[in-house]
Formats: sequence, structure tokens, C-alpha cells
Amino acid sequence: MSKLVPDTPCDTLLSQLLSARDWLLADGAMATALYDMGLPRGTAPEMWNFDRPECVLTLHQEAIAAGADILLTNSFGGTTARLKHMGAEAQVFEINKTAAELARQAADTARRPVVVAGTMGPTGEILAPMGTPSQAAATEMFFNQAQALKAGGVDIAWIETMSSLDELSAAAEGARKAGLPWIGTMSFDTGGATMMGVTPAQLSTLVDRMAHPPLAYGANCGAGPSAVVRSILDLTARAPECPIVAKANAGQPQVIDGQLQYDITPEMMADYACLARDAGARIIGGCCGTGPAHLKAMNQALEHRPQGARPTHEQVVAALGPFAIDADNAEDAL
Repeated sequence: MSKLVPDTPCDTLLSQLLSARDWLLADGAMATALYDMGLPRGTAPEMWNFDRPECVLTLHQEAIAAGADILLTNSFGGTTARLKHMGAEAQVFEINKTAAELARQAADTARRPVVVAGTMGPTGEILAPMGTPSQAAATEMFFNQAQALKAGGVDIAWIETMSSLDELSAAAEGARKAGLPWIGTMSFDTGGATMMGVTPAQLSTLVDRMAHPPLAYGANCGAGPSAVVRSILDLTARAPECPIVAKANAGQPQVIDGQLQYDITPEMMADYACLARDAGARIIGGCCGTGPAHLKAMNQALEHRPQGARPTHEQVVAALGPFAIDADNAEDAL
């Protein structure tokens, strides 16, 4: 089985695939799928890297079978700040390294090149001066996580669901110090901005000024597919040099018979994938609630539906529903 192999650190597998393809499919949700497999509420999904590694590996394999070109590791909450709530702050290295090894195992047994992306989510804390952790302390936490992910074999760092430009910058610097190229996405879930008031235009401005910019950047999670496509339209309006990422929730969660369920069908996620592509996204995937059936429908639609014109806001709303949904952001259900 042939593998694309980067010649230099800058010549990443992701960059090679983007050069050869118009779009790439990223995977779907991790934590919501693990909850469906029996992960107890209140348990950090990262603990199943040890306790139920076969479940994590199965999710990676199912994503590949559905067409995913990019696997995200089970390490969203893998910083000291988040793991301390489970009494696992001393296991940062082992938890993240194992998460990377499981995704690497799945990717290396695939019959085509698959990128392994080390997931780095927010710390859950507000940085100074509004909060307690300093920028330097946050950078060190992300550096420790990135080192472990690199040791486990990831190709890139995938920084996601960020609300603050300062925290995104800290995570990016942590990845850089560890020698990992990175991708960054923010959650524009509050009237087109993040919870900290960051707009897509402000994200683009930050990326333009970075000495070590990402391989790609964009939007994830948020208030559902229509809101993510709106963010993509905002991001691509400036004709960015970096590829743009869209990774939307499969709707908003509802508790039915004690289980979280998401209301967006595979068919609607297929419509979202094509609209995101038409809006200018090069990397398209799903976030909370997105399973293999969604990914398969998205992959098939992207493969078989021709490229369309750049959609208007009205066309996005007609296909996917309103931008603002009266529901809480489901960041922790990733």
C-alpha cells in the first residue's frame, strides 16, 4: 500500500493532499459517539484512551470507512487545566500520546493516505487579565499536550472550538514549540461571533499577522450547519491564502429518553457539506453529533454533486435553517 511521505517538515501530508484535491473530508464527533457507546456522563472522554481503547479505535476506523481523510485524536480536553477535574493532570503525556497512537494505528492500516490531527481544545479557563492563567502558562500547557501528541505520531496539531484570540495564539505557539504545524478553528456561536466577541474577520486578521500561520483555519461547532456556512462565507470573503475549514455540529442536542440526540439528518449534512464547499471551504467535516452515516452522506455528495456558485445567506437559510438557534452551545458534547 503506497503512502505519501512528506520530504520536509513544511511539506506535510495534509499539504500534499490539498494540492492534489479540491476538498478533504475531516471526521465527525468523538465524545458524543463515545457517550452513545456507554461513556458515563461526567467522565472525560480522554480516559477511554486507556479504559476502552477499542471503542476509540473503532470510531477512527468507522470514520475512515465513511470517507474521512483526516482523523482527530481523542484529546480535546487533554490539557492539565481540564484533566485536573478528573484528577488526571499528572497523566497529560500518557493520555495524549495514547490518543495519538490509536488514531495513528487506524490511519496506518487504511488503504489510502489519512492525516492524523492532534486535537487541542480550550482549557476551559479565561486567560489573564480577565482570568487567572497567564498567556505564558497557557502556552506551556498546550506545549506539553502538543509534545505528547507528537510523540504518539500525529501529523499536525488541530486547535479547535476556541473563543479567544489569546488562547488560540497560546495553543498555536505551544504547537510551534513542539515542532508541529497546526490548524485552528473557532466557534462562532453567538450572533456570528465567539463567546468572547471574536468575529471571523478578526480571526483572519490575526492569521494574516502571524509569523507562524496555520496550514488552514476556520469554524467548528457553533449553532449548527447554517451558522458555520455563514462563518465560512465571512472568512472566504477576504480571499485568504490559507485553506478554510468547516466542521459543523449535526444540529443542536436534545435529551430524549435520557440520551443526547441531534436533529440534523445525514441528507441535510450532505447539503451542508456542499454549501460549505461552494462557500470556499477546502476541509469539511462534522462536529458534535456527526456520525459515520453523516460522514458517508457528506463524502458521497461532495464526490458526485458538481461545484455550485457561492451561496447567498438566503440560500443557506433555505437549505439548512436559520443562523440563530435558541439553544445552548454544546461545546462540551464534542
